[in-house]
Amino acid sequence: MSTQNQTSGIVNLATMPLGWRHVWIMAVASLGQLIGTAVATIAGVIIPMLNIIMHPELSGFMQGLIGAIDLAGICIGAVIFGRLCDKYGYLLFFRLCPALIFVASTIAVFAADVATLTVCLFFVGCGIGGEYSLDSGYVSELMPVRYRPLMVGITKAASAFGNIIAAAICFGLLMYWRNAEYWPRLMWIISVIAAIMLLVRINFYQSPGWLISKGKYEEAKEAVKKFLGNNVTITIPEKPVAPAPSAQKTGLFSFIGQNWRKVMISGVPWACEGLGVYGIGVFLPILVMALGLEPTTKHIAAILHVADSVDITLYISCIILPGFIAGLWLIHRKKSITAIQTWGFLLCTISLLILMPAYYLHWNKWIAIGAFMGFELFLNMGPHLITYVLPPKIYDVAQRGQGVGLAAAIGKIGAVLAVFIIPILLDAGGAMLVLGVSAAVMAIGAIITFAFRNVVKEN
Repeated sequence: MSTQNQTSGIVNLATMPLGWRHVWIMAVASLGQLIGTAVATIAGVIIPMLNIIMHPELSGFMQGLIGAIDLAGICIGAVIFGRLCDKYGYLLFFRLCPALIFVASTIAVFAADVATLTVCLFFVGCGIGGEYSLDSGYVSELMPVRYRPLMVGITKAASAFGNIIAAAICFGLLMYWRNAEYWPRLMWIISVIAAIMLLVRINFYQSPGWLISKGKYEEAKEAVKKFLGNNVTITIPEKPVAPAPSAQKTGLFSFIGQNWRKVMISGVPWACEGLGVYGIGVFLPILVMALGLEPTTKHIAAILHVADSVDITLYISCIILPGFIAGLWLIHRKKSITAIQTWGFLLCTISLLILMPAYYLHWNKWIAIGAFMGFELFLNMGPHLITYVLPPKIYDVAQRGQGVGLAAAIGKIGAVLAVFIIPILLDAGGAMLVLGVSAAVMAIGAIITFAFRNVVKEN
């Protein structure tokens, strides 16, 4: 059969070479990851800007609420959209999510008050949660088998660009405006990214894997041709098999009961790394100021202090991409993904334990910045990357939307708790308490990953 296919020019999706169309699919899907971290970064800049213009400044609770509300939306959106896309297909929600993000972020620009910002960030988060349920599914189903883990990992790595782009634009705008009153305009960044996402998905197609799971084999073949070319085919089951009833009718708690080990290894470490990515990520400018890492120039406008902290944040964020690249290299070398995640958590813990005496004993600030950069390097090399790669690997296509969505939701529950608690910890015990709790959470992530590592079938 393979000789005949080569002679006729027909190639199979599973074994074909990687081409530019695969890269385009991955790029379109990865925009959801980019916008997710961009929103977190922008929220972290808006909070200190609001502190400047409000009298008195925002309470720890309100800072946590603004920082966490989009994550709460992600939790809900991931579960709802994950379940709906398993039932109705990926394409509708792949377009609906960026439309929801665009509308909500644009309203926040023009409303320009804290209450509306909070509500809009929640709906932005709902759209991002849907993205997290869909993008890895599209990428994993449309890549050649050999390149699937790598391309799913690259999709996640796009989140690094969200941090860097958002931090760089925010720094430039703060230096240009020098006015905290302009904080609503930062939401235009989200609106523009969402509009681009929607436009590039107009000429997108239904998931072939989802179509096969529903017994729509001819439609699946046509979708593959539209995605990858008329000479590309997909393997269809020889005997038509109806989707298992449990794949469509199993409730959330029944799903968890049947798959609790998968839920543990895909969800709990994601919740732990959520503290680093979102808890520390959202409040990174504030933590930079609390740790005394910004330039010590006195008697400058408060908005410039925020700009200086965002500048240091940009330096730290730039290490995120090399972290992803290192993790992708390890995946491509067929290293154990559970080992990568376990060691990533452990090295994050060590980095934070170095940062604590660097702050407490007033070591040179570049030692502290270096420890912070080490934390970001190992976080993104291991947990931040692998927690995204792992869920689509352990769930079959009939349960993938719900399984990945549930893992993302659990991850964002951890992130929500982290974002809420960090400003409270700062008020209660300062930066040392934040660093100590964060180190403990990273250690828990390593323990859970190691304990449930056998759930994952390594290549």
